[in-house]
Amino acid sequence: MQTAPLTPGQKMRQYRCKMKQKGLRSVQIWIPDTRSPAISSALRRQSLLASRSPEEQEVMTFLDDVRAWDEP
Repeated sequence: MQTAPLTPGQKMRQYRCKMKQKGLRSVQIWIPDTRSPAISSALRRQSLLASRSPEEQEVMTFLDDVRAWDEP
């Protein structure tokens, strides 16, 4: 006797139960949608502001120093 195939909801419930038994928990995060023109524009504006900040040279020096760690 064959049983009916599981619905997507039933499969997801089984998967979540299995993951919980392994000691994991589900976490949902929201991130900016870079495909959105409004978000893309805001990110560009913030990037330009950051590049003009007085601390920018200090940060770039730090990044250059860190990058040099991998060089022989």
